[in-house]
Amino acid sequence: MRRRILTDRAPKPVGPYSQAIEVNNTLYLSGQIGIDPDKGTLPGGFKDQAQQVFKNIDSILKSAGYKRSDIVKVVIYLTDISRFSELNSLYESFFEGVEVKPARVTLGVKELPLNAQIEVEVTAVKD
Repeated sequence: MRRRILTDRAPKPVGPYSQAIEVNNTLYLSGQIGIDPDKGTLPGGFKDQAQQVFKNIDSILKSAGYKRSDIVKVVIYLTDISRFSELNSLYESFFEGVEVKPARVTLGVKELPLNAQIEVEVTAVKD
């Protein structure tokens, strides 16, 4: 059975898609960019955008009854791959305390929606 996840603690989708869909104890999050859901704006700097992306992911996870340790796969899109080391530091902070880190792919892309510098999608599974 499919369940659509929608929380006002993360930005509303900017297109015809859901924030997340849950199917059989697996949560599929759409790619998140760093829009602040309270202001409806995208911060200017990479660090601020990345931190907001992780806050948005956390909000969607919690809304669906999942936690960071349930994340099994992460896909990250960067418009500037030279930010890879900076990303790793922020990523490590996000997953601090999670014993088994998820599998991950990081890709350099030409551009992202709304001129975002980072987009992150995750898949989470409840045991």
